[in-house]
Amino acid sequence: MTILVVTGTGTEIGKTVVTAAVAAAARDRRVAVLKPAQTGLAPGEPGDAAEVVRLAGDHVTAVELARFPDPLAPATAARRAGLAPVRPYEVAEAAGKLAAGHDLVLIEGAGGLLVRFDDEGSTLADVARLLGAPVLVVAPAGLGTLNATTLTSEALRTRGLECLGVVVGSMPAEPDLAALCNIDDLPVAAGAPLQGVVPAGAGSLAPRDFRVRAASWLTTELGGHRTP
Repeated sequence: MTILVVTGTGTEIGKTVVTAAVAAAARDRRVAVLKPAQTGLAPGEPGDAAEVVRLAGDHVTAVELARFPDPLAPATAARRAGLAPVRPYEVAEAAGKLAAGHDLVLIEGAGGLLVRFDDEGSTLADVARLLGAPVLVVAPAGLGTLNATTLTSEALRTRGLECLGVVVGSMPAEPDLAALCNIDDLPVAAGAPLQGVVPAGAGSLAPRDFRVRAASWLTTELGGHRTP
């Protein structure tokens, strides 16, 4: 696996932290993180790709293809800014070039799998299709996650895309009953293995602590040593 697409069942559920954890667990490899469209930030502000480098380490190369100031879906943000949207073929070409010089390329989407990149309806799923890359789904821990995970996984299957598995992006220190049950039920909803559980607040750890602990959150398929 040279290229991995990281998506989520929604926004603000821990995709960037999960991406950073995968990058940190691959600290003996050359890793690149590719953010096709960063929204909601002004020029010069550190984005998601920079956050992955901060947490995971300087073995990671960060690449951002486009930035739009409004905190909206990429297609809407590009339109409002009067800027050209990101196209799936551009993302695939950038990922291919990065793969030539790196052992692992992580492509972190914006929002969920079917959030639009452009007004023609292109999405991260189209990027995964062009690359033939597996997709990792990041999901929240609590009530409602099973439905959203099922819908995302079904969208992948109907497009002939591989779901590598699901990772809980932010597990509370004191999980409620729903969160505890969802650990067992998420693989069923996804039709794919549970590949990791990242604790809530992981992104606030000191980078050194984050790098030491990251592998314990992930299974061996993602470079960690967590028992499924």
